[in-house]
Amino acid sequence: MISKLPRWVEYGAFVLAFVAGNVNAVGLMGFQHQSISHLSGTATLLGTGLVSGTLNNAMHLLGVLLSFLCGAAISGLFLSSGALKLGRHYDSLLALEGGLLLLSIYFLNNGSLLGHYTASAACGLQNALVSTYSGAVVRTTHVTGIFTDLGLMLGAKLRGAGFDRRKALLFILIIFGFILGGALGAYLFSQWQFFALGLPAGMCLILALGYRVYRVAALQKLRAS
Repeated sequence: MISKLPRWVEYGAFVLAFVAGNVNAVGLMGFQHQSISHLSGTATLLGTGLVSGTLNNAMHLLGVLLSFLCGAAISGLFLSSGALKLGRHYDSLLALEGGLLLLSIYFLNNGSLLGHYTASAACGLQNALVSTYSGAVVRTTHVTGIFTDLGLMLGAKLRGAGFDRRKALLFILIIFGFILGGALGAYLFSQWQFFALGLPAGMCLILALGYRVYRVAALQKLRAS
């Protein structure tokens, strides 16, 4: 049951959703209205680009898709499965995500498309950090599946089934985190342009450090017991 989730998971999910919403807002405002944290729209643009004959743009979109795939593959290399478990190297991956976003700032401010690819890889890495916990799917870079799961829960409640309040709270936190991140990302982009990515990069690095401290303390406590 998701009710057994440690409390830090809810806080972490909110922060990661905030990060993704922030990055996606910068992408929509600065990358020719391209989504970065999720790929359905990018894949559609690739298909229409192939038909319209704009080969260079199509190749760029393909690069964004493949970068997201590479980011997810990096997570798969570090993690043995998608199930949430204390002791795995989430801190290392979060630090790498922060580093990729900092690279994006450098490339984008120098007019290089590599910034698009590093930002997409960062989101792919984040999205693959946690896939499931006790049967619940936990994604933080898009909210389509979250809304679907929440709707299924509400429908089940209407027909008399049980309602997991903790699970619903987790989903709501992810949704609000994504929306708030998008709002702040749009504002920061209007003020700082691509330097707006410094906020999500810094949050990833702080989250990585926080998780490292928590993991070390928890493992020491476990060995002592």
